Parts: sequence; C-alpha cells; structure tokens
Amino acid sequence: MKEGLVIKSTGSWYTVKTNDGEVHNCRIKGRFRMEGIRTTNPISVGDIVEFNQEKDANVIVKINDRKNYIIRKSTNLSKSSQIIAANIDHAFLIVTVNYPLTTSTFIDRFLAAAEAYGIPVNLVFNKIDRYKNGDLTQLNELKDIYQSIGYKCFEVSARTGLNIDLLKDEMKNKINLLSGHSGVGKSTLINLIQPGLELKTGEISESHASGKHTTTFSEMFELDFGGYIIDTPGIRGFGTYDMKKEEMFHFFPEIFKISEKCQFHNCTHMHEPKCAVKRAVETGEIAESRYDSYWGMMSEDEELKYR
Repeated sequence: MKEGLVIKSTGSWYTVKTNDGEVHNCRIKGRFRMEGIRTTNPISVGDIVEFNQEKDANVIVKINDRKNYIIRKSTNLSKSSQIIAANIDHAFLIVTVNYPLTTSTFIDRFLAAAEAYGIPVNLVFNKIDRYKNGDLTQLNELKDIYQSIGYKCFEVSARTGLNIDLLKDEMKNKINLLSGHSGVGKSTLINLIQPGLELKTGEISESHASGKHTTTFSEMFELDFGGYIIDTPGIRGFGTYDMKKEEMFHFFPEIFKISEKCQFHNCTHMHEPKCAVKRAVETGEIAESRYDSYWGMMSEDEELKYR
C-alpha cells in the first residue's frame, strides 16, 4: 500500500505523487462513485489517497479525510456537484472588472462557499494595465468593499508582471487554489509565478466578451519557492452547494458580526422588524451589493441557485 497526493485529475485517471517523489497513474474502484457526497468526481486534486498495484494498474482504495474542499454545482447533472479541489491552504479568486467582467454576485458566491469550508481567500484584480477611468473607479469601489470586510486584495498585471512577487510571498509553502472566470488570466499568472510550465493561454472572445476555456481539468504544480498551485477550469457560474439557509449569514462576515444586534436571535435579515443588518445596509455600514448577494442566495429557488 502506498500513499500520495493527487496532483492531476482527468475524470477517469488520477496522477498521484508519493512522498518520495514518485509519480503514479491511478484509477479508482467503482464503489467510490457511490460514497459520501453526490459528486461527479469522488477524488479531486489535493486529496491524499492510498493505492495498491493490481494486475496492470494502480488502484486507489482509500481517500483520507479532507480538512476542507471547495465544491460547486455540476454544470450538466442537476443533482450532482463537482469538487474543485481539496485540502486547500489558501484560495485566490482572480477578478477582472472588464475583459471579461466579473460580477460582485459571482465574487460573493465564491467567498461564501470558501467561508463555509474554512478556506482563506484573497482577491486578485488582474489586467489593471488595461483599465480605463471607469474601470479604475469600479476597481477602487470593489477593493473598498472587500478590504473593509477583511479580504486582502492585490492589483496585478499578468501582461507586465506587476506585483507578481507579492503573490509569490503570499503563496510560499502553501497549497494554493486559483479560480475565476475563463479569460481572467489564471494560466498566464501561473506561468509567471512558476516559469517553465508553459500552460496554454487563451484570448477573450470579442463577440461574447468572455473567456475561452483553456484548462479542461484541475492540476497541481509544485512551486520552486515552496508549496503548490492548483489550476482549475474557468467557471462561468458558481453555485453554492448544500448550504442551509439558516446558516447563510454566517458566511458573510460583516453580516454575521452585525447580526448580534438584531432583536430576534433567529432573524433572517430579510423581513423582520428592527433588524440591525438591514439598518446597517441603509447606513452604508454593509455594502448594498453584498446584501443583494445574500438576499439572492436566501430567496432563490433550488433550481435557480446555480445559474
């Protein structure tokens, strides 16, 4: 029996790296597909697994307990989910206010999912070398909102290399996840952070102002300066998965903090009188965009929440 870290997942085969540096291609037993979370990928990049040599293939026989994972609704199976990565030390959400647009709704859904599973997140605003006056205004508004909550924000340019060293310092000796829409520059950033990988990069579709998928599966790369970086397929929409509505406000730190002042201990912060959260939105203490995201996640139907 050998133990190793899953560094690549293609859906049917998994690349596993053992502590001694050996790399093995492995498959899984079918029964894993029926255990635990209802998911399209029972094993993900970042998992620690145990495997045996069976006949002509290495077979994964055990998945060790995860300290966390980040999960989203599967795009093609309505009642299934997809685990993006597991055992993450730090997540970096790559955001662009243009080329293509990343909406605050998408940002807030990602942040809520990360909060739910105890994953620290930094926001990385990429392509700032292309921003015009209106873009810079929007950038500063978003930074003000998220920094006031406690999320660290970086302004970077994959084209010029601006502030890439700051990202490296933040990633050192950690397992780091990079996520975001297609076209925001994840692969280009990774190529700068770890030279020599030569990941394929794509251009923005001019007709749809959105990115073209260049990464089709998750893969983990070792960093020369210590740690790992996980590249993930671009996400068009990010739906929260398996979050109880009565706990939703826990995943919005500023709402959770203010909620202690509400009149009712079971306040939903939507319809109740003398709600401290609603009052904080009115006074500007809580950003209206954040409250709108919370309201949307609380009020949407199950079938709509992933669109």
